[in-house]
Amino acid sequence: MKFLSLIIGLTALATFAQGQETVKEYKITSKYLNFPVAKKQDRLKVNFLTGKDTLTYAVVRIDNEPDYWVFKDVSQFKGQTLKLVFSKSVKGIEKIYQSDIFAGQDSLYKETNRPQFHFSSRRGWNNDPNGLVYKDGEYHLFYQHNPYESEWENMTWGHAVSKDLVHWEELNDALYPDKIGTMFSGSAVVDKNNTSGWGKDALVAMYTADGKKETQCVAYSLDNGRTFNKFAGNPVVKPERFASRDSRDPKVTWYEPNKEWSMVMYEEAGLSFFTSKNLKDWKFESHLPGFFECAELFQLPVDNDPKKMLWVATAASGTYMLGDFDGKKFSPKYGKYRTTYGNQYAAQTYNNTPDGKRIQIGWGTIASKGMPFNQMMCFPTEFTLRTTKEGVRLFSQPIAAISKLHAAEHDLSGLTADQANEKLGQIKSGLLHVVARFESLSGSAVSVDYQGNRIATMDGDEINGIQIPQPNPGSLIFDVEFLIDRTSVESYFQNGLSVFVAPLNAAKKQSGLQILGDSKAIKIQKLIVYELKSAW
Repeated sequence: MKFLSLIIGLTALATFAQGQETVKEYKITSKYLNFPVAKKQDRLKVNFLTGKDTLTYAVVRIDNEPDYWVFKDVSQFKGQTLKLVFSKSVKGIEKIYQSDIFAGQDSLYKETNRPQFHFSSRRGWNNDPNGLVYKDGEYHLFYQHNPYESEWENMTWGHAVSKDLVHWEELNDALYPDKIGTMFSGSAVVDKNNTSGWGKDALVAMYTADGKKETQCVAYSLDNGRTFNKFAGNPVVKPERFASRDSRDPKVTWYEPNKEWSMVMYEEAGLSFFTSKNLKDWKFESHLPGFFECAELFQLPVDNDPKKMLWVATAASGTYMLGDFDGKKFSPKYGKYRTTYGNQYAAQTYNNTPDGKRIQIGWGTIASKGMPFNQMMCFPTEFTLRTTKEGVRLFSQPIAAISKLHAAEHDLSGLTADQANEKLGQIKSGLLHVVARFESLSGSAVSVDYQGNRIATMDGDEINGIQIPQPNPGSLIFDVEFLIDRTSVESYFQNGLSVFVAPLNAAKKQSGLQILGDSKAIKIQKLIVYELKSAW
């Protein structure tokens, strides 16, 4: 086995049994500990200790015949002794080894099912985006992460940063399970006025700890999110208002008119609102029923008019209401509506963006088959409020920075469907950004296939089976934008009024994009296909 030489070089001071426990100590000399993982193996609890202090804990599937390898960055412990205490005897413990590279690093981002312009973690499982905040030139993406296998468990806050929301650098995990619980979802803010007393411009994270109860906790960072200090007074909010245990996913923002912090979170099948002057002491203010998980609240101008502002309350599934907010209570005026369908969940928007734009990232619930990582983030989108014939609606479109990945461009505008299909079949790239406007002259449906699989059907007032009214009654015009990656396709219809996220099925044929329907009755007003470079 190719790792034998590294295993031989492992510095292990002691391995011994204490009752059912198995303890292994390492004098840390390298950056990573590599762990062999097999799905067939039962999970065992392991505590990570230095001296008598428990740093964190996890459950792992260590096995001497691994399906894949995962790693833990232990560089902060160089020169120290790190002790791993397993709940009982462990097959394969002797295969855990130290190295300055992690197992499989040589093929990182080149794996078969690795998304090429969507964020996915180097190893392990990821789900909800957390703590989306901009600070000092960096967009921070924290996220629900299981570092130790490709399935959900061990909820930890992973961490990545980007200068442009397209190219990402994954950092060490930021928040680890502790005695209060594992790290569930939450948000982050920049404390510009030092309201907390932790320092001007401290990066402050508010998160749910999932223990016997779901409680809200706070942590702060003075080094741009590289390390966090958890508040000694945690938890700062307990589930005392309702009988349900559910109390999670706090989203914090600064409410300038009242000079205080506002927090919305999921409770009792709805959204609860809180206020605080210092991010530590929180007061319950009101409750809005009718939402589930991963609350969001933000303000946007209607039609880019700053004199016409509305607040948007939304949650995990993509449903939303529009209304007014006074810092304590949300008053609905319009809704419920929905922007996103399919395989996006638990989206969150960025706090503190330098240009004031409301940028969203969602969890792409799309499996990474056969990989040592699993799931992905959807591509970032910008939210706007626009007036339609049905009223004000929320629109979501890919951020303009997608153009940084544009390579070859194919402008097929004005061609017939048959002419366009011939040229589309010659495009061999599997990474595509497509911007199109189709008109159905006869009223018949227009469909789009990719590699023999249907990715869109536009039929009258229905798109992919969902009723979406035509922007201009009397004509059948469909604006659509596709982002196609190795394992996913995102479709943005009518300029982002409705968004569909779906896994990309295995190719049935090598035909690329194809436009289907009555070719003589399809007018291609616009069709531009960009081949994309990998963001990695």
